[in-house]
Amino acid sequence: MDLILKNALIPQGDRKVETNILVDNGEIVGFTNAINGMAAKEIIDIKGNLVVPGCIDPHTHFMDPGFTHRETFATGTRSAAAGGITTHIDMPCCSKPSVRDRESFYKKIEPLKSQAYIDYCFWGGMTGEDVREELLDNIYPQIEEGVVAFKVYMTPSVPTFPKVTDAEMLEIFSKIAPTGMPIGVHAENYEICTFYSEKMKKEGRMDGPAWAEARMALAEKAAIQLVISFAEATGARVHIVHMTTKEGVELVREAKKRGVKVTAETCPHYLVLNAQDSMTERGTFAKIAPPLREKEDNIVHWQGLADGSIDFVGTDHAPYEIATEKDAPDSDIWNSFPGIPGVETMVPILVSEGLNKGRLSLSRFVEVTSRNAAIHYGIYPKKGSMELGSDADFTVIDLEREYTIDEQKTESMAKYNPLHGMQLKGMPIQTIVRGKVVYDEDNGGILGESGYGEFVKRQSIQKLDRSIKYEVYEETAKELASQQRQEKALINN
Repeated sequence: MDLILKNALIPQGDRKVETNILVDNGEIVGFTNAINGMAAKEIIDIKGNLVVPGCIDPHTHFMDPGFTHRETFATGTRSAAAGGITTHIDMPCCSKPSVRDRESFYKKIEPLKSQAYIDYCFWGGMTGEDVREELLDNIYPQIEEGVVAFKVYMTPSVPTFPKVTDAEMLEIFSKIAPTGMPIGVHAENYEICTFYSEKMKKEGRMDGPAWAEARMALAEKAAIQLVISFAEATGARVHIVHMTTKEGVELVREAKKRGVKVTAETCPHYLVLNAQDSMTERGTFAKIAPPLREKEDNIVHWQGLADGSIDFVGTDHAPYEIATEKDAPDSDIWNSFPGIPGVETMVPILVSEGLNKGRLSLSRFVEVTSRNAAIHYGIYPKKGSMELGSDADFTVIDLEREYTIDEQKTESMAKYNPLHGMQLKGMPIQTIVRGKVVYDEDNGGILGESGYGEFVKRQSIQKLDRSIKYEVYEETAKELASQQRQEKALINN
């Protein structure tokens, strides 16, 4: 063997089973109760820690090429490795050029091949401009190059990736639907967000929570309703990225029951932070789009993850330079750039606040951090699996280790994080990609090399089961009941 991971606890449904994992040529080749007499180039003692399929971040903006003052592909993938991520899927928009055809695909991927510390996939892109200029056939060369999905924005992104109007989005859905490819939608109603942002500016609102109030929950609700309606009309596979609201969870849940081809993701910050507290305390450093919401939204999102209404978690990692874009001398809550880093804290949050606190079962934890994203984006079982023949990607987790998030101690170039100071229990301590340890918390941190990470093409068209589990986890139910009691008390008072 090339590698044996001995004394590993692996998930078998919701049970943990001790075994030794055998790896050769970067793939899983076996599991055994005893390794007596076996030879390997390397044997790592896991010491009874949990080993899960390598975690996947399906939603990153690593800003490279073109915006490397914010993040490079090297620093982004180093940060991901430090957070237990073995594969990430990078968005098409926050780079120069944005990926919208074969030429722009190659202009993006070529400079990045020598930088990656972990494996990576790419989203493809379609914009309103592509509709207006009759360039929708550009989806086909992108599919041939192996992109895993297409992204559209209902609100403005970067200048090289124009938003869509409602009719343009409908046209894109109709074009992509026959291919079976997923379409990820940034779902916020542009007119609502713009009108109320301008209104609050005129009223002199400069406080942090004003950003969230202007981009109100109704803006997301209305956008998701439209996306679901268009999916029903066209048969397109739609995916709501970075969903934030309890109304969104309910809309997706009910649409799934009707058989609509809709899936959804949320982000760690929408599970644990709220706008009033975080944006009051951190201001622009907690500014994202869509914005943080309320405590009840946090609770409902945990339940949505548990019951299948939300399919998996991504980070929307989108860092900006502090001095010029987040906290410039002339910046305020309206003109600062919306985005935060996240790849280094996704797995720790889901371990500490999800798995360890009983909001997620072990099997569901594996699904929302790895398996489901791999299936949805067509890279399973190469990724997201611990089957024989799967890539030997593992995230090793010490469930008992306690620590505090420190925004200065990060591999990312962005030394800010609204999760700063949060105390957690449970953390990824080793990240293994295709049988190679790229990160070891206790033995020097980053051990991998730039360029080791490989581009992973979509393997096939795959679809997630859209079933809903009618199960409420005890901790989540208690939190929701407590929040509802508090709201009733406020109303009565």
